[in-house]
Amino acid sequence: MVDCPGHASLLKTIIGGAQIIDMMLLVIDITKGIQTQTAECLVIAETLMDNLIVVLNKVDMLDAAKREEKIEKAKVNLQKVFAKTRFPEVVMVPISAAPGADPEVTERFGIDVLIETIQRHTRIPQRQYDDPFLFAVDHCFPIKGQGTVLTGTVIRGAVKVADAIEFPGLGQEKKVKSMQMFKKPVQEARQGDRVGMCVAGFDPSAMERGLVAAPGTVPTLTGVLVAIEKIKFYKATVEGKCKWPITVGHSTVMSRPTFFYLPDHEPGTPAPPFSWETDYLYSDELFPNGKSHNRGTQFALLEFDFPITVPLDSHIIGSRLDADINANLCRLAFHGKVIESIDCKDTEKLKKLKIYKPKARDGKVDRVHDAQTLLVKDLFKKETDMSLFIGMKIVDDEGNVGKIEGTFGKSGKVKCHFPTASFPTGKNATGGPKSVVMEFKKYIFDDKTKMVQ
Repeated sequence: MVDCPGHASLLKTIIGGAQIIDMMLLVIDITKGIQTQTAECLVIAETLMDNLIVVLNKVDMLDAAKREEKIEKAKVNLQKVFAKTRFPEVVMVPISAAPGADPEVTERFGIDVLIETIQRHTRIPQRQYDDPFLFAVDHCFPIKGQGTVLTGTVIRGAVKVADAIEFPGLGQEKKVKSMQMFKKPVQEARQGDRVGMCVAGFDPSAMERGLVAAPGTVPTLTGVLVAIEKIKFYKATVEGKCKWPITVGHSTVMSRPTFFYLPDHEPGTPAPPFSWETDYLYSDELFPNGKSHNRGTQFALLEFDFPITVPLDSHIIGSRLDADINANLCRLAFHGKVIESIDCKDTEKLKKLKIYKPKARDGKVDRVHDAQTLLVKDLFKKETDMSLFIGMKIVDDEGNVGKIEGTFGKSGKVKCHFPTASFPTGKNATGGPKSVVMEFKKYIFDDKTKMVQ
């Protein structure tokens, strides 16, 4: 069981704690209803888990004569909210955890019902004990004469006494000296277990919270690629031109995102996974998910301000934690899952990331050269390296499709050939196209391959 703080100012702690939870009990003060921190915890539940129970606390503070009526009314109002989430049929349990407001209520109310509800809705998660060991540490303290104790939750795999473990963020490796679960010695801890782990020769001041793993299994990264989604309760624009706090487990780092997506995804069909071979369209912002667009899965390259340890299947949450907690606005902006790591200083690797911006150049028809060729000006400057553009497709204002054939003179004019056209020629000829346009892709990470059609 993990008790997440309820105050909105401690949201970062809530995000870190929630990533080790299989079921959430969302506690709502029935006298106040959904507050900012309630909505943010609901967003975290939608993002990280499938199992939710709503606990309506402080029912003893309702007027005794109208208590049942007000409880039912609160349930109806809350059901309208949850109908728009992943939990449309969520179970709500009214309780009084610490009675005292009503002198007639002297015992805790509804606790037995809550316990029965938890038992009925508890599902044993699928565990992967053979995966590489990963441990989320939430406390670290010394015991004189024994060593340093790490308490936390086994996220993945298993560990035994005498196994080697790594502190990936610190570059240290130690051996497990002993372990306890609920004050009883154990020889092994597996995924889902809460355990205290004793190691020797480790300075507890070096880490308050963080990750411990099987040696060599958790990298320290400067950037990641993620499949990403905007959180619907976040009303502001999620722009890629500014830095965002990104939370991964208990780590929060400033990050600059580059958003991109597949522009021609067929609505209603499964979105294809990320591929290094696919061209993606750059976006200045993250779009809301829904039927209003055909973008399919959206992606982001997140470049961190400093390296952090990130398991490659981690969830990430982007937020505006510096926003006013009293503004009654959701501060969680987007979430996603890490696809793979990427060193943002590796320019050769970044060049393989095919993210482009659509570009267009307009030119004016200087004159008709022959029945299938136009001389075009103002499309390029005279100093432009034309070798990049020879053979590129061009369209005139009458819909004729041609290609750039070569330069004409030294003033920047070009010859454009249109094989299916028949332009008017001769001294007294009139009509014909007046302008042309060349559309192309400009890849944002490749300086050499600047444009492709």
